[in-house]
Amino acid sequence: MKQYKIGVIRVLTTEDEELLNLHGKLLEKYYPMFKTVSRCIPDQYEGIHDDATEIIAVPKIVELAREMEADGCEALIISCAGDPAVNECREVVKIPVIGGGRSTAALALYYGDRPSALGITDELPIGYRKVFGDKLVGSAKGEGVVSTLDLMTSAGYEASREAAAKEREKGADVIALSCTGMSTIGIFESLGKDLKIPVLDPVMSEGLIALYELLRRDYI
Repeated sequence: MKQYKIGVIRVLTTEDEELLNLHGKLLEKYYPMFKTVSRCIPDQYEGIHDDATEIIAVPKIVELAREMEADGCEALIISCAGDPAVNECREVVKIPVIGGGRSTAALALYYGDRPSALGITDELPIGYRKVFGDKLVGSAKGEGVVSTLDLMTSAGYEASREAAAKEREKGADVIALSCTGMSTIGIFESLGKDLKIPVLDPVMSEGLIALYELLRRDYI
């Protein structure tokens, strides 16, 4: 089996190696042909959760993209549902750059016609809005959840589950998770079982699009 070297850019600063590599390990689990290398941006211990934190993150992400391409990565995944700096990185590197947002939203429309999103912000990331358009049923977040750190608590997990259930009651036939921190806690599996509708995981989705990009490069 051919192996692809994938650079994973985390937008949550951490010195915890297990947490840093978690999305990469998930990608390798889902896609055994991937060999991942993970790096995180500096000085953003609460990640990206609003316009201000995204603005200061963009140049950091671009710098990491340059470095990881130079280190031999064949594709880059910016593992964030807000797709921060995806366009900017595409302007400076020659390899595919994939974000979690548009990937998840696009795949959600394969599974349903009335999507809702579940994340950590009041405003739905732009990639989801562009893909869903007027099909969007709603966008929700758990009560009291404001950052990825909240998702790692039992209270944050339960609040997110309750918010997703309300979207199902409003008529959603598919839920697109709009925070990759939800991949960290593996909520897509339990939500899917509870709600009886498809729940799209951002890390799994961004990996699938990355694989397609690499196969398209090799075979077209």
